[in-house]
Amino acid sequence: MLLIGEKINGMFKNVREAVQNRDSRVIKDLALRQMKAGADYLDVNVGPSAPDPVTAMEWLVNAIQEAGDFPLALDSPKPEVIKAGLKLCKAKPLINSTTAEAAKLETLLPLAEEYRAKIIGLAMDEKGIPAEISARLELALQILASATEHDIPLDDIYIDPLILPVGVAQDTAPKVLEAIGEIRKLSEPSPHLILGLSNVSQRCLNRDLINRTYLVMAMAVGLDAAILDVFDDRLMESVSTAQMLLNRDIYCESFVEAFRRKKNKVY
Repeated sequence: MLLIGEKINGMFKNVREAVQNRDSRVIKDLALRQMKAGADYLDVNVGPSAPDPVTAMEWLVNAIQEAGDFPLALDSPKPEVIKAGLKLCKAKPLINSTTAEAAKLETLLPLAEEYRAKIIGLAMDEKGIPAEISARLELALQILASATEHDIPLDDIYIDPLILPVGVAQDTAPKVLEAIGEIRKLSEPSPHLILGLSNVSQRCLNRDLINRTYLVMAMAVGLDAAILDVFDDRLMESVSTAQMLLNRDIYCESFVEAFRRKKNKVY
């Protein structure tokens, strides 16, 4: 299960202020603590308020890599911002993300090819997120076909079927579970499946309960990556337990390690 820590995002006040003040201590601390808590990648997003997002992305990447050569998921709607980050990454990067729009595929897939980056493909296009899951499958197939044309290995492709907040689109939650299973059948080997987990609980009560319940349900049908809050102890315990019960970890290693981290409070 690939876990992407969500905390280095300019939408959060502490990160926004750190970027504005060029306070690398805040960023390095968030990077180190997320990696110690179990993150495999760190999402890096300058946020919408950065006056110069290219320079802000360059600064963020450099600040994080002062703490370690951690794998980074570069998150921006602007290709030039992603490219600025890709140039600086020391570990294999991940592009977050492209849609099925032709213009975005034509811009971002060559970047993934050039920098040997993993890439997330969102099952949407210029018309938005389709209501029907069948339409999302078609868009996922378009992304896969385009990515393979650019010699991007299937193992480097992550398809996001796009979960919506359960408070406003309750019927989407089971449909996305169905889509995860269907997308796995689109190619051999199958692409990876990823979700931005916190989306499911936006503006809901008891968000942590919703998040961890849905994550386990999604893992059971094939989800193998997520962008989430690695500081949520119960969520991380749920990931480790599900990995064990789904027989994904030999000798229950992640289950044991999760409780060792909790006992020792390494983060």
